[in-house]
Amino acid sequence: MPRLLAVLIASLALVLAACGSDSTSKDETTAASTSTPEATETATPNEFLPEGCEQVDKPAPKQVGDLDKPTEKLNRSKTYIATISTTCGDIQVKLDAKRAPITGGSFKYLADQKFFDGLTFHRIVPDFVIQGGDPAGDGSGGPGYTVVEAPPSSLKYTKGIVAMAKTQEEPAGASGSQFFIVTGSGAETLGPDYALLGKVTSGMDVAEKIGSIQSDPNTGQPAAQVVIKSITVQEK
Repeated sequence: MPRLLAVLIASLALVLAACGSDSTSKDETTAASTSTPEATETATPNEFLPEGCEQVDKPAPKQVGDLDKPTEKLNRSKTYIATISTTCGDIQVKLDAKRAPITGGSFKYLADQKFFDGLTFHRIVPDFVIQGGDPAGDGSGGPGYTVVEAPPSSLKYTKGIVAMAKTQEEPAGASGSQFFIVTGSGAETLGPDYALLGKVTSGMDVAEKIGSIQSDPNTGQPAAQVVIKSITVQEK
């Protein structure tokens, strides 16, 4: 069952699929041990794909199993830069090590496991967010675990903020692997329920380009595919 992030945009009630998580027993299968769906060389041309993006077909769901819950936390005194390399370009995010060391540590853990490689931005909402990080590709998947770190009470989801999605039933700050990048003013009305990850420092134009892709107004499923080639986290 898809995990949902419910939000009201204008006069429409819009549901965003959020990060999958699972409290069932872990089989200790790691993302690094699974094959990564690759973009096909003969992808079908898509008129909805923005200029500068690579033509790729939708990859098959990625079988990642259930990962062990990480204990890694970011060092508050250090700087961490996540580079999200996509078929539309690169986006760099400064992880908020001071205010979100647990959430950032989980994200880095998944990136180090190559969990995100070959996944897509499966949901696009104009002037709101682009959302990715789901191995199932439909909003129902996740790493098989959940971490919880309450976001700052003063947090506003302004343009460029990167945060983690969750279900309505989960507590504030719960997260698995699905993340969203705020691309417009529509998210500013959200309350501080979604775990803070960081903020875009470079490549906001790429995020906006992805956000311009036409999508289903009910599901957010994009009319053209954008694949995450890799996510790497560098410590500085």
